[in-house]
Amino acid sequence: MNLITDINFKNKIALIRVDYNVPLNSNLEVSDNTRIKNSLKTINYILNNKGSCILMSHLGEPKGEGYEKKFSFDNITSTIEKEIGKKVTLIKNYIHNGSSIKKKISKGSVTILENLRFCKEEKLCDKKFSKNLASLADVYVNDAFGTSHRKHASTYSVTQYFKEKCVGTLIEKELYNINRILKSKSKPFTAILGGKKISDKIDIIKKLIKTVDHIIIGGAMSNTFIKALGGNIGSSLYENDKIDTAIILLKEAKKYNVKIHLPEDCIIANTIKFRCKTEISYSNNIKKGMMNLDIGPKSINTFKNIIEKSKKILWNGPMGVFEINEFSNGTNKIAESVSNTTKKGAFSLVGGGDSVAAINKNNFSKNISFISTGGGSLLYYISNGFLPALKILN
Repeated sequence: MNLITDINFKNKIALIRVDYNVPLNSNLEVSDNTRIKNSLKTINYILNNKGSCILMSHLGEPKGEGYEKKFSFDNITSTIEKEIGKKVTLIKNYIHNGSSIKKKISKGSVTILENLRFCKEEKLCDKKFSKNLASLADVYVNDAFGTSHRKHASTYSVTQYFKEKCVGTLIEKELYNINRILKSKSKPFTAILGGKKISDKIDIIKKLIKTVDHIIIGGAMSNTFIKALGGNIGSSLYENDKIDTAIILLKEAKKYNVKIHLPEDCIIANTIKFRCKTEISYSNNIKKGMMNLDIGPKSINTFKNIIEKSKKILWNGPMGVFEINEFSNGTNKIAESVSNTTKKGAFSLVGGGDSVAAINKNNFSKNISFISTGGGSLLYYISNGFLPALKILN
């Protein structure tokens, strides 16, 4: 793929797919501007090389039936301006008049298109919509790693209408660091996987079994493995249709001499809410009506021992219902362990909303080797070795 340094941007308009799917507070103000900051290197490079920028992104999950105030870029344009240090013009109606908008773009300017997902054509990868987006600019730049696993108009089909196309500095950095963790020979290599479902992680577990030394599994997905091994998981969430898959994965890991570590104990409750009554239980002997909602103290110690002996660590997914204080300790302790091990010289890569949130909440981000901007795209890339929106740029 071309990088931005391979393109001459002088007097050209760049259409840049960024990831500005930022969190908003109750006043519809940006509560975390990390994603906006992540786009600045690419934008500034193009501006410094006498180009103009048209930014495009989605925000939230609108219905795709037109304007919705809570998902409008009216809410975030002032924050983008503050970060770029330059006026940013918001264009709301760009669907049928791309070429006429292009004529009005002034040299060195920054423009942003209204939320792409206000148009149903974006998710449908509509050709006419893609062609109109392409008519706005001279060069296409993808710098949205977090959406590059999706075949949408702005990430996929738009590319075929550009002669000049490349990836931005954020994607370049993502690929470098993911390849570094997968290909460097440092051992032991530990993967920490959490979240609700095995079905979301089957492909990555299959792939990692051939690469890592240890796989630590937490969150509700551990329940399916424990149930598959004959454990009693009470009323805990699990996937009945993935019991056989869990057994296959455990056998496969044994074949490659990879240790899959499941929680020995857990924090249980009969409800998921703040200040509810909790108990500690063995993970394979949970009382009827009770649920596994976080890893317990024995599991934390076991997992920490494994992490702290590792030279490479990949972490995606929480150890429990992280957003409720009563069930956040396991995830917080894993975050602390990954941070401490990195400080001692290990290479760590963390991706996925809750894992990154745990790192940030505990002020460990400066200790982590690389924090990925992708959750689904990170898993897809490791599992498949490519991302659809990047493969099409080859």
